[in-house]
Amino acid sequence: MNRWVWFFGCIILGLLAVGFGWLVPAHLRAVDAAVLERAGRKTPSLLERGQQLLKEGKLGPAEMLCRTAQDEHLAGRETLATAITNLIAQHPGWQSWGGGEGHLDILFATNATNSAPAWEPITDWMLHSQNRAKTLELLRPSRRPATLELLRCRGLTNTQVFSPSQSSSGQAFDAILALAGLLVDEDKMTQGLANDFRKAAEQANSGAGTQNLEDLLLDLMSLGQRLNWSQLAELVGPIEDGTTLRQLTTFARRNEAQLPVFFSAVELSRRPAALCGYLSEFSQTGLKDVTQALRFREGGVNELLNRRQPLYISALRREVTGKAPWSAMFGVAVDATWQAPRLAVAIKWLLYLLGGFLLAAAMHFGRPAVSDLEQPLQVRGLHLAREFLFALGFLLVVLLLSEPFLARESQPKPEFHFRLRIPVVGGTVAAGTGTIKQRFMNENVLLALLLFFVLQGLLYIACLVKLAESRRQRVPARIKIKLLENEDHLFDAGLYLGFAGCIISLILFSVGVLKMSLMAAYSSTCFGILFVCVFKIFHLRPLRRKLLLEAETGVAEPLPASSMVRAATPS
Repeated sequence: MNRWVWFFGCIILGLLAVGFGWLVPAHLRAVDAAVLERAGRKTPSLLERGQQLLKEGKLGPAEMLCRTAQDEHLAGRETLATAITNLIAQHPGWQSWGGGEGHLDILFATNATNSAPAWEPITDWMLHSQNRAKTLELLRPSRRPATLELLRCRGLTNTQVFSPSQSSSGQAFDAILALAGLLVDEDKMTQGLANDFRKAAEQANSGAGTQNLEDLLLDLMSLGQRLNWSQLAELVGPIEDGTTLRQLTTFARRNEAQLPVFFSAVELSRRPAALCGYLSEFSQTGLKDVTQALRFREGGVNELLNRRQPLYISALRREVTGKAPWSAMFGVAVDATWQAPRLAVAIKWLLYLLGGFLLAAAMHFGRPAVSDLEQPLQVRGLHLAREFLFALGFLLVVLLLSEPFLARESQPKPEFHFRLRIPVVGGTVAAGTGTIKQRFMNENVLLALLLFFVLQGLLYIACLVKLAESRRQRVPARIKIKLLENEDHLFDAGLYLGFAGCIISLILFSVGVLKMSLMAAYSSTCFGILFVCVFKIFHLRPLRRKLLLEAETGVAEPLPASSMVRAATPS
């Protein structure tokens, strides 16, 4: 009866430990949506930020946030849309250029007429000669070094991309210079980005080359073709340098339909460099993850950018933790994961390890009692080592089955270099050739190598435990020899496991389920041969030789007193 109590007790406690470990939203290579939700608590939401922009009169940026909210079906989007409609009714001229700066009403006053378009990109507006002339007239009294250097560039004649400003086709260059100068003069650029424009303009004016300046202007023009004045000023505002400007422009150009998402992510986080870094590292899934993170307010977006990991959403766990008493325990786990993610991962693994150990202990207590004939073969306490090995293997299997993105491949890095050649200015440019550097080992190969090595290591330790048990059994040496011969299949299990792993890997590789090199498949057999050879040569062979000598001479090595006491106590 006592044995069955321990059996059921270990099973229940083991399952509870595994369940509690599953509730901890901590992962090696992912950030859980519950953590983003916790990080975003008490921080501004996308819709709240849109309302704040409307209070500041920034109609254009608020419209971008409203488009994102409508596309993602966020709750409360109707309220923001109504507020935007009311502001347009009060200031119809703002719909064209976006509003936000009352002193610029004079500059954009032409857009208040009935013939003006409802929305107009700032580059299209700036291409009109009368608008450009008004902008340049506004900039002439400026004393800002960056603005003055940009205006001096209107006299350049050695441009490589644009036609010179004074030529018959120089409207584009003249317009984008005026736009850049207006952004600098209106304090819409950070000091770092303004310095990059100033240095590039100084380099061009000194005759050292115009390529850097024209690259920056191209990036600015690309954004200006997709945004009105207020939207462009709000997006450029937090950009720290020209490199970030180029990266953000590249993402916006390649994913034009998702431009509201880019804009909203920059607006909420105010960290365009971190956003570009995240999208560069996760070029295939990053945009989708950022879109989901917008639901979790400003804190959720920043948490995603800080973790630099893909987003993981578990619908099953969300359904389970929505009910008591799991919701309270899950809340504690989420708080711990948010504040100390590494500690949370360690606790989760310890719970899985404890669960596996208790389940193995339940199997030990559930075994039928040994007969009197086998009593001398029982060694007290060694079953704990076997249960611990089982717990390690259980932990490995659970992690392989439950850990998200554990075997994901590195996503290709996007190319940010952008060059434009206008046919009027230069001739045909030869298509560039690029080479992709292939790494010798990708993450899937390393994961497969680690998996095969750990499995063979666990089996190797299990064989060592069996040898330790054989040494301590209270039977003559000749019987120990026979018992070791009976364990030959166990001692060769590393070879069987190696062959099985190799065959399974080759099959999965052939059908396209796994993407790994043949080296990873063959490593399973190699590790099996290596571990079995080490075990048999350095551990099994010396013990058999010792037992053979004892059996022939009839003299056994005396055991320590402590071992004799343990041997006298049945397990």
